[in-house]
Amino acid sequence: MQAITIFSNLKNAISSAKLSKKTIGFVPTMGALHKGHASLIKYALKECDNVVVSIFVNPTQFNNAEDLEKYPRTLDKDVAFLETISHNIIIYAPTANEVYGDQIASKSYNFGALETVMEGAHRSGHFDGVGTVLNKLFRQVTPHKAYFGEKDFQQLVIVKKLVKKEHLPIEIIGCPIHRQEDGLAMSSRNSRLTKNQLEIAPFIYKTLLEAKDKFRTLSASQLKKYVCAQFDQKEGLDLEYFEIVNEKNLQPLSRKRTHQKYRAFLAVYAGDVRLIDNIALN
Repeated sequence: MQAITIFSNLKNAISSAKLSKKTIGFVPTMGALHKGHASLIKYALKECDNVVVSIFVNPTQFNNAEDLEKYPRTLDKDVAFLETISHNIIIYAPTANEVYGDQIASKSYNFGALETVMEGAHRSGHFDGVGTVLNKLFRQVTPHKAYFGEKDFQQLVIVKKLVKKEHLPIEIIGCPIHRQEDGLAMSSRNSRLTKNQLEIAPFIYKTLLEAKDKFRTLSASQLKKYVCAQFDQKEGLDLEYFEIVNEKNLQPLSRKRTHQKYRAFLAVYAGDVRLIDNIALN
């Protein structure tokens, strides 16, 4: 199994598959693959004949140049990892020029209120970068279905809106968060955590579970105060934000309403490594 690096070669491979009436699934990644990625790919393989896995560290979605530089790049290991999953995988590992051409820049999207909270509020231009690269990759891969993990739930909601805005004939499917046995959400960034940070990071999910339990009796403001207090007392983890929002529109909860679904989101720093997680509350 070899990674395709040139778009024209990818186009030929996909055209051949579609001529054989095969369905195409797509799992976009930035590499440093782990069991969380594997779970997405396995979901895709259950529903599609072939699955394209892109490995591309997208420069336009990083608002921190140091974070982009430090992001793990492990293509050879990733290819070997994918070989253990299935031979019905097409690996696409393009260069930035192959994706963007001569101008590596984001398109300005308007995702409305979806992009003004949480990650959008703390990472300026992030979702413009995400939208730009996914629009380009969707048009190159032309999949029937694309699969995204719910760890990036805000991104999942925005991708669904992107597909509608761009009139792309792709079904976007969200897949459950894959966690380690200790509850820590699987992430490529976890490889940058020290031994001590790996030991304390499960506190993130533990606190989310407590928030889910207390959501039944506490107001949104009371619950936010509780979570903030827990992290104030936890050495080695710095809470950037904790928000409770409506799942549908991602707007912060002011008053609980019946027949509405709510979800809690947070971002936490363990040293200079930024971790995100979320949980459905009801």
